[in-house]
Amino acid sequence: MTESTTTLWRPVGQKELDLIEASAWKRFPPRLLGQPIFYPVLNEEYATKIARDWNTKDPASEHVGHVLRFEVDSTYLRRFEPRRVGGRGIDELWVPAEDLDEFNDHIRGTIEIVSTHRPAV
Repeated sequence: MTESTTTLWRPVGQKELDLIEASAWKRFPPRLLGQPIFYPVLNEEYATKIARDWNTKDPASEHVGHVLRFEVDSTYLRRFEPRRVGGRGIDELWVPAEDLDEFNDHIRGTIEIVSTHRPAV
């Protein structure tokens, strides 16, 4: 029987991308102090908006936003209720920071870069 997966996206800055690369594109890094939730998003358009409109203006992101795509075991994801945080299509999962290691264990395949955004010159 083949395991069912769900595609998720995550907008990240350069520092987080470097840590993901160091994990051989298999894991997201632990959350920083003061970041109690890991927020993967449910569609590419929303991830792109964050990467393009927020990460590129954020010094902590090194003014670059990457959109990542990855697959997670669908059965495992049922424990996280999707949350609409804006209008239609602005949906995310809220994964408590203490559950991130377990979440990472349910990623199938590798985390891929879909797009990269830099400030307009």
